[in-house]
Amino acid sequence: MTVNVESIKALRELSGAGVMDCRTALEDSGGDIEEAHKILRTKGFEAATKRSEKTTNEGIIEAYIHGGGRIGAIVELNCETDFVARTDEFRSLAHDLAMQVAAMSPRYISPDQFGDDASLTPAQDSLLYQPFIKDQGRTINDLINDARGKIGENIQVKRFVRFALGEE
Repeated sequence: MTVNVESIKALRELSGAGVMDCRTALEDSGGDIEEAHKILRTKGFEAATKRSEKTTNEGIIEAYIHGGGRIGAIVELNCETDFVARTDEFRSLAHDLAMQVAAMSPRYISPDQFGDDASLTPAQDSLLYQPFIKDQGRTINDLINDARGKIGENIQVKRFVRFALGEE
């Protein structure tokens, strides 16, 4: 099947993937952009899984202040190289995560940190399992996996803290 340039461009804008990856996904999906996007997300998840054991010693610390200075969050987001840490896409991801922490006040990064507290729920108390505030159909883990696939490096949330006036 021959894929037109407009379809490749549309898929690139939607997914952020490379030209050849978009072309291959469109060919595999018979020209269906939504199906091609699913193929690219699956491919990105597989790449992220392969890289998940790589060490993440670089990254950035992102701060977000909301509510006229009444709520704030700081997130440490790590990656493998300093080059990736300086990219707009990585910085944007860190900003979105800091906004998420400020808005949804998770207690832990993932459910494996819950310990014996049975009252905690992953979708509420774990950052990675919370629905993303900008797209409720995706979790924060989905967002990070998509970024891993696009960027080609392991990305980890190392730690976060949330402050709100009047809370301890």
